[in-house]
Amino acid sequence: MENKKYVPTKEWIAYCIAACGQGMVYGIMSSYISDYYLNVLALSPLFVLLLMFFARIWDAINDPIMGFIVDHANPKRGKIKSYLLYTPLPIAILTLLLFNAPNLNTPAKLMVYATITYVAWGMTYTACDVPFWSLPNALTPNASERGSIISLGRTVNGVGAAIPQALFMLLGPVLAANFALTGKALEQRKYTIISLICAIIGTLLLIISYFKTKERVKLPPPPKKDKNTPNSLKLVFSCKPLMLTALMGILSAARYLFQAGAVHVARYSFFIGDKEKIKTLKGAALEEALQGNLSKVSLCLALASAAGMFGAMVLTTPLIKKFSYKQIIIVSSLIGSASSLAMWFIGYNHFWACVACIFFSTIPCGTINVCAFAMTGDCLDYMEWKTGVRLTGLGSAIQSFVTKFGNAIATSAIIVMYMVVKLDVASISAKVTANPLDQTPLVRNGMFSIISLIPAISLAICIIPMLFYNLTGETKEKMEKELAEQRAAKGIEIEA
Repeated sequence: MENKKYVPTKEWIAYCIAACGQGMVYGIMSSYISDYYLNVLALSPLFVLLLMFFARIWDAINDPIMGFIVDHANPKRGKIKSYLLYTPLPIAILTLLLFNAPNLNTPAKLMVYATITYVAWGMTYTACDVPFWSLPNALTPNASERGSIISLGRTVNGVGAAIPQALFMLLGPVLAANFALTGKALEQRKYTIISLICAIIGTLLLIISYFKTKERVKLPPPPKKDKNTPNSLKLVFSCKPLMLTALMGILSAARYLFQAGAVHVARYSFFIGDKEKIKTLKGAALEEALQGNLSKVSLCLALASAAGMFGAMVLTTPLIKKFSYKQIIIVSSLIGSASSLAMWFIGYNHFWACVACIFFSTIPCGTINVCAFAMTGDCLDYMEWKTGVRLTGLGSAIQSFVTKFGNAIATSAIIVMYMVVKLDVASISAKVTANPLDQTPLVRNGMFSIISLIPAISLAICIIPMLFYNLTGETKEKMEKELAEQRAAKGIEIEA
């Protein structure tokens, strides 16, 4: 195993700062787009579900195309870095458009607007996301150093993704107390402010990755296809470790519900205030009290999630020196599944016990976020070792698609639950913020299941593909040694 370090500390810091910015932009979309569509724009749950479904079908085409472009194109400003110069500005603009829909006259026009902005945002984000998480493969040939960069980058990325949640919690009570806003108007003002902050600051941080990093591993592009050379997609789909990693990511998709579902559970399941006093409140006082409950519940859930997820991310870095990615994922997923199942049986009436469970339930959110991307780098090493071809862009595109697909599955689960419990969002949001105490047991249990029962099942079954993942121990060490020899034989030099 190679021990030489290639990436200076200032470059690590630059990459992590950029990862934080990217997390801010992606965090507002992944955590709040379903809430914005359903509770602010009052779009039909069926429409939102279909929008997510067809957008993911397009991603299945679009993401590999972007990966193919990264692998085969050679822009003057850097094979990978070039895209990190040109994509932040359009991402910022589209993020603002996504959460600031104009006052259109008909639901049909609003649906068209939502479709165009959502799909355009996804395509533009892909053009940034695939190169960004491919970049560590170009920063260093050292698998251990690459894994550490990805581990720290994913951790700081998670911190960035938590910033929109913090803003959401702070702005609700502040706007309700200081402005004559209720219902949809208050929620729209909140999302306008959050999207402005995340779009501007997030993309300014993201672009640092272009100016402050250096591509050192410059492998030749894949050879032109001939009769004896399998095409790029065949190489990717025949890479067993990569496919097992992707399958694990898809099966564990419900882990995204802890973030995406928190605001919905806070709106419709949990209440931690004075149950008798709130019955006497009306108008602005009632709105302020409900916004306070929404913010407090969201804050407690977010803090518990952050402690579990970020704690796991931080611990993953030293753990990967002693244990394999496979072992870390299996053990942490078992912990998360057991805790989520326990929370379901505890029930939504015992809020503080549920908060404690959330801490343990979100541990695999941290470990999988780190390990899956690091494992992708190992899988690309495996592909290069076995075939002589390294498809960094396409491999990262697969992981990018898995992440977006996982978030879409989580969002779809929320929307389906709205439909199952027959929640009349329009009649609620037209008056004041939803009161959990006014909801039926079906609604409260249904919403509660999206952060308890559903993740418990998902985290249990994601272990199955990991049982067949064998790129560990002696096999991995042998691969790294022989791969270095293969590169030396080809005359591939790594820049200092």
